[in-house]
Amino acid sequence: MKICHLITRLIIGGAQENTLFTCEGLQDRGHEVVLMAGPETGPEGSLWDRVDSSGLAGVKIQSLRRAVHPLQDWRCLRHLTAALRAGRFDVVHTHSSKAGILGRLAARRAGTPLIIHTIHGMSFNRTQPAVVRTFYRALERHAARHTHAFVSVADAMTEQAVAAGLAEPDRFTTIHSGMDTERFTPDEAARARVRAEWGVEPNRVVVGTIARLFRNKGYEEIIAAMPRMVGEADSLSFVWVGDGRDRPRYEQALAQLGLRDRVHLTGLVPPDRIPTLLAGCDILVHASKWEGLPRALPQALLMEVPVVSFDNDGAPEVVTPGVTGELVRLGDVDGLAAAVIRLARRPELRRRMGADGRKRCLQMFDHRLMVSRIESLYHCLRDRTGNC
Repeated sequence: MKICHLITRLIIGGAQENTLFTCEGLQDRGHEVVLMAGPETGPEGSLWDRVDSSGLAGVKIQSLRRAVHPLQDWRCLRHLTAALRAGRFDVVHTHSSKAGILGRLAARRAGTPLIIHTIHGMSFNRTQPAVVRTFYRALERHAARHTHAFVSVADAMTEQAVAAGLAEPDRFTTIHSGMDTERFTPDEAARARVRAEWGVEPNRVVVGTIARLFRNKGYEEIIAAMPRMVGEADSLSFVWVGDGRDRPRYEQALAQLGLRDRVHLTGLVPPDRIPTLLAGCDILVHASKWEGLPRALPQALLMEVPVVSFDNDGAPEVVTPGVTGELVRLGDVDGLAAAVIRLARRPELRRRMGADGRKRCLQMFDHRLMVSRIESLYHCLRDRTGNC
């Protein structure tokens, strides 16, 4: 088949990495694949170099920008329609909110036989003002009329989309995000090496967080919980992986609490560095206000690092309380602190949770399984065989 994947921008992020794995895998299976995206990057870094090195046909749509701008977006719709009509694709598969809305409308105008959209995270969510949620929900409902099938990265995304009236449940298929699970293998040598780089002594318990240093990623709650954490578990050190515009504000908050020397900030790192950094951690804390299914959770568990996460969106589909980690009510700072303290004090529990988590995630998140399931969905929809 001739397939186009369309995403708003190719920053270093979960949705983008997932889309690249899909494109590369489909190309390896003999399909003709084109990846279209806007030109914008950001402090997270860019994945355009990976597109070039993989041999994928990458097309930058200059008018495709993340910010809402009616005139610019109208121009983008025209550009996308022309590009998709000229490409004569069998499948157009969109990702992210802006590319998803404009791309599906453009694909319909271009006469594309199959239009599919992946929900990596809802474009309208609990962090937004009500008027913004209402606006995006209306746009998503309109785009859903031109969508033959949806792929959800978590069952929670399907439940939220159906509750919002986007489409009936039988138009959704859950396919968990794929990753190169072989790269996420526990490594004692890497653990010792990276902890030495951080200046962390062997007896310290390292609590890692992988997220942009940005509002709604949960750093406010983590910082608020830290005084209790270190007060009751003095062995704790913290490593934050990522960067963002709120970094100075968070550093100032840590300094005011006298905790700045407890936190090592790695800054922006390439994706292939993540397994090594996770090897140096003992616990992963994920406190984001909203996600689809955060890749950091299975990545940590693949490295046998148990997870403490807020109980929202797709997190419960990876984190089983008492088995692979702990779930905490969204926004519960005391609960977050208590869960970290509990794991910090029980190394044997951390080892058991990590081992159980690795077994589960090896089966759920292999990128080859994801590509196989997406390809099967395409064939099923094209051939109209069975219940897709």
